[in-house]
Amino acid sequence: MNRDSPGALQLLLRVFLPFAFVYFLSYIMRGVNAVIFPYLERDLSLTAADLGLLTSAFFLFFAICQPLLGVALDRYGPRRLQAALMMVAALGSMLFALATSLPQLVLARGLIGLGFAGGLMAAMKAITLWYPVRRWGLVTGFHMMAGGLGSMAATLPVEWSLSAVSWQGLFFWLAGFSLFGAVLLHLAVPEYVPSGNRGSWVDQFRITGVILTDGFYWRIQPLQCLQQLAFIGCISLWMGPWLRDVGGITDKAARADILLYATAAMTLGFAVSGLIADFLRHRGVGNLASSNIASLLFALVMGWLAFLPPANPILPWMLFGFLGAYPIQYYPVVMSAFPPDFAGRVSTSVNLLVFLVIFVGQWAMGKVVEMWPATATGYARDGYTWAFGALFILQLVALAWVLVSPARPLTQRAQAAAG
Repeated sequence: MNRDSPGALQLLLRVFLPFAFVYFLSYIMRGVNAVIFPYLERDLSLTAADLGLLTSAFFLFFAICQPLLGVALDRYGPRRLQAALMMVAALGSMLFALATSLPQLVLARGLIGLGFAGGLMAAMKAITLWYPVRRWGLVTGFHMMAGGLGSMAATLPVEWSLSAVSWQGLFFWLAGFSLFGAVLLHLAVPEYVPSGNRGSWVDQFRITGVILTDGFYWRIQPLQCLQQLAFIGCISLWMGPWLRDVGGITDKAARADILLYATAAMTLGFAVSGLIADFLRHRGVGNLASSNIASLLFALVMGWLAFLPPANPILPWMLFGFLGAYPIQYYPVVMSAFPPDFAGRVSTSVNLLVFLVIFVGQWAMGKVVEMWPATATGYARDGYTWAFGALFILQLVALAWVLVSPARPLTQRAQAAAG
């Protein structure tokens, strides 16, 4: 494909849609446990801590490969790397369908996470390669929408599918879709041949070390990690049990409906976050400030769900989905703090810490939830109050750190030194 003047249709078919399909599948895999958890409890006698560990295994494997992923994307390009990873995702899905114990499920879930570890980063690399700079923000927003649509598909449509197939059969189907994604990427996406001297692996990993020890990185990361733990932890698992045990919604289809509303709000949030950020930026409110405002509002919704759960939970969970999507704008804040050549490794360094925190935090939420005696229908309300309440307080502390920290972006420090 001619990189200099590709047509819009060619870009849509050969770049955007293949990576968007992969990201769509990634979000189905992230969120499916929020629907199938009663079946796992029934068939494999899983506890709350087991569910937390199982769901978070996706994010552990997702996290630990991020430093390697950033370097590999720059060296080999998004097509070959993500097509190979989709084969791993297909293997993980098949193993999940065949699993008969918690360790087998955790291993399979981890392989699924590894397979989708490049779902966003590979797409962003492809976007920067094939789209003009002025379109990057818009195309990235539409790509995030594909993930939101995947979250929506992981709610009521998954519940409907379970009336026709078992949860094991569902994962065999997901394995087939993953294989299709690998073939689609291989056949449709243009090959990327890096130009110039790429440097040694040691040199490229040294840059990752610079990022991970930077003061501005650590100014933003605590809040981003805790916000994403609350957001992804609930969307991918704990929202479903909360609706059953605190919201009193025992009907599976009714829970799936509310999950659908929340993920639809999330999809809308992804779609408009860039537009809102651009609107505010032209009125003197930068990305960091607007993201901080959204994070504060999101934390307040988390406190609402923790301490004052309403009789009708639809509104708070829709606000949760919409506001939780906005802090994706922290990514350009952190990426712009470093030289452009660092971009791939900056994004994967952000993901490294975020998903490690999600892995530990989601399991910890399960341990907190099951500290109180179980009820006739599930887990005690007090467990959710403490788990959600702790995240509410920690997010406020991390937001305060963002506001008082004196750390400045590396690019600003370099400009000051040069001047």
